[in-house]
Amino acid sequence: MALVLAGVLAGGHVLLEDLPGLGKTLAARSLAQALGLGFTRAQFTPDLLPADLTGSFIYEQKTGEFVFREGPVFTGLLLADEINRTPPKTQSALLEAMQEHQVTVEGRTFALPRPFHVLATANPIEHEGTYPLPEAQLDRFLLRLSFGYPTIDEEWDVLARRIGRGQEDQSVPAVIDAEGVLALQAAVEEVHVAESVGRYAIDVVRATREHPDTLVGASPRGSLALLVCARAMALIEGRDFVVPEDVKRLAVPALAHRIVIRPELWLGDVAPSGVVASVLESVPVPDAPQGRP
Repeated sequence: MALVLAGVLAGGHVLLEDLPGLGKTLAARSLAQALGLGFTRAQFTPDLLPADLTGSFIYEQKTGEFVFREGPVFTGLLLADEINRTPPKTQSALLEAMQEHQVTVEGRTFALPRPFHVLATANPIEHEGTYPLPEAQLDRFLLRLSFGYPTIDEEWDVLARRIGRGQEDQSVPAVIDAEGVLALQAAVEEVHVAESVGRYAIDVVRATREHPDTLVGASPRGSLALLVCARAMALIEGRDFVVPEDVKRLAVPALAHRIVIRPELWLGDVAPSGVVASVLESVPVPDAPQGRP
């Protein structure tokens, strides 16, 4: 959850790509409750229309006028469940909301609330009836994460908490509100990045472009994503400066989904995350700064 929180504090959107039943929806709802943000869930299906997401104009009989009725994107935290099951036309409607923090309906533009973040989920195994996310939309996600299966102790903790609650539903008390989230996002911009650490991040990104297994490496937007998330992670850990370990921890979530493997290697055992891992092993790590100058 620390990585999801880092993505939110960095002002971006997060793609949770994992198998069903691993707590993606619960994580999104719990995070929204803890941050005091409005939460809505949109189930992405093949017949979902852009208007179902953004909202539409409805004729009001009492006034004889068309009024705009907001869709689920008008919230603080939107869970885009199974985002790859909806056609590209609807995906593009979400793209405007993610990038511009606004939606356009029938030529009129409506600003979204601040903060606004998307937590999207996707099933990496089941591909029948899905529409792969285009590279442009993948690039708009600051991080792509996978929870993976829990350890034995973690899974027992889940069961023990469920037994202790005595009910299926659970809630998380709010520890902050929307204004507080905006203040934390502003604080991320004050976290110092030493030149040596910034150049290390650039070296990692550039190495993905030169790796023999890649057709397309991470773009400069990947460099920006890596550093802003590293700054957010430093803030979460109580530091006002970034260390190389922050960059290494965020490298795979921030860069792997921005890398395209060579087509002839698709059937092999080569994955973008493996490319980033090999790059981290080859790029020299600078000395960690001891504090903010």
